[in-house]
Amino acid sequence: MDPKSQRVKLNDGHFIPVLGFGTYAPPEVAKKEALEFTPFAIEVGFRHIDCAHAYQNEEEIGQAIQSKIADGTVKREDIFCTSKLWLTSLRPELVRPALEKSLKNLQLDYVDLYIMHYPMALKPGEELSRKDENGKLIFDSVDFCRTWEALEKCKDAGLTKSIGVSNFNHKQLEKILNKLGLKYKPVCNQVECHPYLNQSKLLDFCKSHEIVLVAYAALGSQRVKEWVNPNHPVLLEDPVLSAIAQKHKKTAALVALRYQIQRGVVVLAKGNNKKWIKENMQVFDFELTPEDMKAVDGLNRNIRYYEFHVGAGQPGYPFSEEY
Repeated sequence: MDPKSQRVKLNDGHFIPVLGFGTYAPPEVAKKEALEFTPFAIEVGFRHIDCAHAYQNEEEIGQAIQSKIADGTVKREDIFCTSKLWLTSLRPELVRPALEKSLKNLQLDYVDLYIMHYPMALKPGEELSRKDENGKLIFDSVDFCRTWEALEKCKDAGLTKSIGVSNFNHKQLEKILNKLGLKYKPVCNQVECHPYLNQSKLLDFCKSHEIVLVAYAALGSQRVKEWVNPNHPVLLEDPVLSAIAQKHKKTAALVALRYQIQRGVVVLAKGNNKKWIKENMQVFDFELTPEDMKAVDGLNRNIRYYEFHVGAGQPGYPFSEEY
């Protein structure tokens, strides 16, 4: 099966490839990994590249994409590139300059998708997170519905083809959907989603509003101490996933990715070695049975790796709701 043709239609008529390449890496290796692995991912067939200002490697990803266009591997229109608006730029007047900065770094005239990274705002500034003298993050109060209006203007200006959100719960999505004068619905909600946190209620909600769920941390998580609870079990060591993988002669990672695609979720796969990146393309080579799907559904235990606990208790913190 040709992975390039595996796309889902968004509510604005554009198409998103169901398998994306995740570019987040710990800051100390982010730039190096982006330069090394992004061109390789494109070579083996990835056409959807998921980026963000906060990952601090958009310049390197831009170089990688340009190098693959220059050598004839792809054309610009073959690539679906996402970027994300960081929490320090949620004030409406800061949205377009933030997108323009990402475009400059990525060496692109437009991105295919621009999304609000979180429904919470941090105090504006050059750093990704301003902290007070006690080392606490300084939050800002911004109505994300106003941020959304600024995103709509970016779409109208042709700087992004589609606009969406990330880490929103269903009540926060409703707030945008019910907003007076809404011009465009979010095309997607990118959230943590894997067999231990399968987001079935949020997925049903999104489907009912033609919003695509995009899964990050689909293979569990990298252990990033500021964001991740280190006490959680390792997803890919799960015996049920391992048994299904053995049956299909695939890896547990491929089962976890295939699970998402079969339930209509667009899935991001991060790979920090070439063997895994290439292997992730095999997700199109097999199918899980209804019994397999049911067994993986049964693994859900509401384990969230990326809790963003430093934001708990702040207005807009998304993870206090059930979904």
